[in-house]
Amino acid sequence: MDFGFTKEQEMIQKEVHNFCKKELTPEYVRWIDENCDFVPDELWKKISDIGFFGAHVPEAYGGEGLGVIESMIIAEEIATASVAVALGMGATTLGASVILNLGTPEQKAKYLPKLAKGELKFALGLTEPAGGTDILGAIQTTAVDRGDHFLLNGQKVFITSAHVADYITTIAITNPDAKRTRGLSIFLVPRNSDGVKTRLIPKLGCHAAGTNEVFYDNVKVPKENLVGTLHNGWYELLLTLNPERIGTSMLSLGVAKAAFNEAFEYAKQRNAFGGPISRFQSLQHYLADIAIEIENARNLIYKCAWLCDNNKPYHIEACMAKIVAAKASEKAAIWGMEIMGGWGYTMEYDMQRHFRDYKQMVFSPISDEMAKNMIMQFMGYPKSWA
Repeated sequence: MDFGFTKEQEMIQKEVHNFCKKELTPEYVRWIDENCDFVPDELWKKISDIGFFGAHVPEAYGGEGLGVIESMIIAEEIATASVAVALGMGATTLGASVILNLGTPEQKAKYLPKLAKGELKFALGLTEPAGGTDILGAIQTTAVDRGDHFLLNGQKVFITSAHVADYITTIAITNPDAKRTRGLSIFLVPRNSDGVKTRLIPKLGCHAAGTNEVFYDNVKVPKENLVGTLHNGWYELLLTLNPERIGTSMLSLGVAKAAFNEAFEYAKQRNAFGGPISRFQSLQHYLADIAIEIENARNLIYKCAWLCDNNKPYHIEACMAKIVAAKASEKAAIWGMEIMGGWGYTMEYDMQRHFRDYKQMVFSPISDEMAKNMIMQFMGYPKSWA
């Protein structure tokens, strides 16, 4: 077994690390959190210019054609510097992934080169007000065939980056008489379409990756904006949702690492009772436990990435990684704040941001409890809703 990166992967890691050290300084990340509802345009351009958005795009469309492991290497470094920036980038990658997986040659030629250059932003419009994880039971958004277009009506909620996206990849009912798994379809909906409105929802953390409600009122969607097979969107969407859990896990890992690093350095510098508090056994145990959680999460995440790149099943491991990484971020943020005491609770240190940021990934895109249910379901148990 080889747990190391290749030389090419090490080079990617070093390049992204240096980029973050230069462009995502603690002061700038703090400013973004306090002033922005999305990644600033100048930073987005720098990220684009260095080629991060083209990492997973095939070379034929102007990208690098790299795998999930390389994408996670990039995500790990950026999420450690700013989970909100990584989340904003990930929203575009996620929203556009249906084109990569399901798009026609014409759709790929139209969208992917611009995606690789960072010239387009995407959002994934899936969750609805009646339920998140229970999308099949909650979905009410409809797309009715009107001959030369589909007429879209409905509402989505908690959609990251919808307020700045060029396209909102939207899942809607196209066959209301069929079982939901056989009656959904996927559409690329331009945000500037007549009848599309977004509302930014104020939230506790991840400020630079704004979350939105999206309203569709008699929106005309051209037939050529259907992605994948009509009525088979649910099963095709799973090609996107499974890798999403790997990426979400990496966001949690980024928060965990950032919180750990700050608490670790603070404990070396803070003096009490005649010396640094890092000599206290209880604090060392806190930090050791966090370090163990981080290592476990990181190993699971990269195992999932390796399985995905090698076309092996990883659905169970992805749910496990999501849970373990979320718990790592929770421990790091809560215990990190306790290690820093009063200063951890102030706005003058970044621990309060890690504390605010970690929670979003605990219940999104799937709660830890539902992820556990799915693990057991994948292992052969019946569905559990209790």
